[in-house]
Amino acid sequence: MNTPTQNNEISTRWLAIVNPVAGHGRGLRDWPAISSHLFGAGVPFDAMFTERKFHATEITVTALNRGYRKIIIIGGDGTIHETVHGLMLQSDVLPKEVLLSVVAVGTGNDWIRMFGIPTTYPEAVKAIVDEHSFLQDIGKVTYHETRVPQTRYLANVGGVAYDAEVCRGFNRLHQKGRYFGKWLYVISALKQAVLYKCKSVIIEADGVKIFEGKLFTATIAINKYTGGGLSQTPLAVPDDGLFDITIIPKMNRLMMFIRHWYRIYDDSIYKIPKVTHHRAEHIIIKAHPPISLELDGEILGQSGFDFKIIERAIKVVVSEKYLTEK
Repeated sequence: MNTPTQNNEISTRWLAIVNPVAGHGRGLRDWPAISSHLFGAGVPFDAMFTERKFHATEITVTALNRGYRKIIIIGGDGTIHETVHGLMLQSDVLPKEVLLSVVAVGTGNDWIRMFGIPTTYPEAVKAIVDEHSFLQDIGKVTYHETRVPQTRYLANVGGVAYDAEVCRGFNRLHQKGRYFGKWLYVISALKQAVLYKCKSVIIEADGVKIFEGKLFTATIAINKYTGGGLSQTPLAVPDDGLFDITIIPKMNRLMMFIRHWYRIYDDSIYKIPKVTHHRAEHIIIKAHPPISLELDGEILGQSGFDFKIIERAIKVVVSEKYLTEK
């Protein structure tokens, strides 16, 4: 393995950011196979391994300072989130001048679904070699931790209220080693459907109040997939300069789950009574008492929330099929 460049010259090499614990340890177990495919395909690369939560953010900033402009994320949606946050956080390099690619080894792998990136390692590496790229929108999100405003960046899908509690429950089960693939998310969703208590929420989109009342959940997204293949924002377009928002008010959730569970998998969620769809560049969410937030599967803080779109902010490797069908 080559040592990463130590100067500010622009490198033609890729930097692989490897999350060894992604996918319940797949990042580490499968790295020899993935690196072998990269070598075999003639991809020049160096590698750095994450050692703790949010380390991918630090590695990304360091990599750009060292001259890298091509990054391969070996991880899942959480690693993508951390890497994109690092890319957007720094100010030395224009984010869209950096090419991001993904070899998915995570649990949900929802981001790659949007762009048709293959899950098999040889095909994922082929996509890197082909370098078909696309400029994707990013969300800048302000939230609160102990009443102090914080900012992070949204690469895929975020959720508040029930969605955030489902994610919190999923993460707890996963950390305890209770691993059942996508069923882990379903288990958490069913549990929170019983336990979650709806709060009073006001949602404004581009200065217009679009919701006021008891909220069950709201999904704010750049892309369409979350939770291992759920389609809660099926109309999302990742480069239209707009968030897609799905709002589900307080309702009889037992009947909703019994009658309409399949609709969050087959793109027909808006056929559920009372569920509404909106698009906006700027979203403000207020709640009393406060509600929680998750971005790209990470639990981050509490309301109030402020979502602002950054249009066509990052350059990502996508499948040729995605560009053809777009």
